[in-house]
Amino acid sequence: MADIISCPSGLTGRIRGMRVREERVLADRKLAKSGGQVDELLSACWEDLLEAGPYAFADGKVDWGQVLQGDRFFALLQVRVLTYGPEYVFAVPCQAASCRARIDWELDLTQLPVRALSDASRAAFTAGNRFETTLPDAGKRVRFRLLTGEDEQRLPQLQRAAPEKLLSSVLAYRVLDVDGVDARDKRRFLEDLTLRDADYLVDEFDAVDCGVDTTLEVECPECFMRQEVELPFDRGFFLPGTQRTARRRERSTSSPA
Repeated sequence: MADIISCPSGLTGRIRGMRVREERVLADRKLAKSGGQVDELLSACWEDLLEAGPYAFADGKVDWGQVLQGDRFFALLQVRVLTYGPEYVFAVPCQAASCRARIDWELDLTQLPVRALSDASRAAFTAGNRFETTLPDAGKRVRFRLLTGEDEQRLPQLQRAAPEKLLSSVLAYRVLDVDGVDARDKRRFLEDLTLRDADYLVDEFDAVDCGVDTTLEVECPECFMRQEVELPFDRGFFLPGTQRTARRRERSTSSPA
């Protein structure tokens, strides 16, 4: 089964659901470690490019390394919907320390809010992927860029290299330059930012980007606390049968003899 989709940036094409042969991609540990699974899945399931949107693909074939994160995730969602349908069932623990009950939740993936790439953001992206903002506390003008597929593969390596400096590593990677700050001093400047400036900068990243809102509000069936969680995106997302098998096994071992 194939379908035509239009991604948040305007990238449009024909996709299909996953087939049995795509299981090798999901099971490939080397691809998982390098971050190449998403590219492999999208390349396998994207059948035809109809509109390139803001991208300049050299040979008329989608280069997923150039594609914005928001477009990539949107396309993955559509592949998953075509493969298994829009319903997605998952489980998360209650965040209340006094509860920690298991929350079983179901949602329709087609109902997740999608934010399109604005005309202004498209113009800035095609003109070199440079965006500007001014930090409220530091008063400095900052240039930054949106993340693409190539960045998706590099960021985990940076984060593993300095897990204790996760925020500053991401900021340093995305910020191109700062007015009045030498390139050699950029990292130090970013580490000295107030948390208000850092939070503002992250919000600015999101404000000009496109993509799918994956923050969900769920309710615990035991303590009734409503809480925000991120859409689980793991092996069970693409192989829900393994999730169901694990749950059946869990129920059978926990039932009284």
